[in-house]
Amino acid sequence: MIDQLSVYAENTRGAMLKVSKAISDSGIDILNVVTNDSAEFGIVRMIVDEPEKAETMLASMGYMCKIDKVIGVEIPDEVGSLTALLDVVNTCKMIIDYIFVSYSRDTKTPLAIMKVTEAKEVETKLRDNGYKTL
Repeated sequence: MIDQLSVYAENTRGAMLKVSKAISDSGIDILNVVTNDSAEFGIVRMIVDEPEKAETMLASMGYMCKIDKVIGVEIPDEVGSLTALLDVVNTCKMIIDYIFVSYSRDTKTPLAIMKVTEAKEVETKLRDNGYKTL
């Protein structure tokens, strides 16, 4: 399981820059990031190398933040690999709250990041089916 930092930021010009700059100025490395927007606020979901430090620092700046446990799964860089992964998750009869695909710097392969109900069960099932989880 990976600690993922979620930051709620206003949906305004320069908001993502402000969050990113605060994190980088603190010496924290952003490894993966995805943003989702709504009318007034967006959610910035990040995997960073020091999630607790980032959460504390951003909260002190007035951002609402939280850390969630997510599953990181390496998948092959080929057609159908996401479908195969989702097929295994589907056999667990769990709901995927969200999923995004990023890139692993270490293995230089696609990395699916997902938040699911009953994450330990899903993680075990994935490993049993030959997937490498982080």
